Amino acid sequence: MILPKVRDPRLVTIRRGGTLTDDDHRLLALWAADCAEHVLHLVEAERPEDSRPRTAVESVRAWTRGDLGMMASRAAGGHAMGAARDLVGAARHAAYAAGQAACVPHVAEHDLGAAAYAIKAVRATATADDGIALGRRELAWQRDRLPAPVRDLVLEDIVRRDDICWSVFSA
Repeated sequence: MILPKVRDPRLVTIRRGGTLTDDDHRLLALWAADCAEHVLHLVEAERPEDSRPRTAVESVRAWTRGDLGMMASRAAGGHAMGAARDLVGAARHAAYAAGQAACVPHVAEHDLGAAAYAIKAVRATATADDGIALGRRELAWQRDRLPAPVRDLVLEDIVRRDDICWSVFSA
């Protein structure tokens, strides 16, 4: 479970009583898509015939452009997570990252789910000795791509939710 019991109003859209603007919501969704897409090759190498994870990433990007509705992106996220269920290791985590990214239009806080699963995917490709180092490199890659308008918000949220995201951001 990557969602907190108490929601941060800064990550709840204005329409739902929070303070998150549409522009910032789209930036969070694009960042989550970048995180998921960065590890998408891990699931595609395992299951090249299964397009559900890639479709999820494409769906969230389409939502940010206004070309797809929130429910359609969310549904694509569910399908990507369905693709993950019978996978193991890096491929499983990469498919979940895609699914989480596609759910950001529905709940912005899924952005950290995409990032955390991407880190788990990278770590799963490594031996026990270098998994932490690979995870740290992935985290640095993710942080380098954080859009300036939401950077502080995401970094504060990482601190707040690291424990429910398997502590991947602090390891």
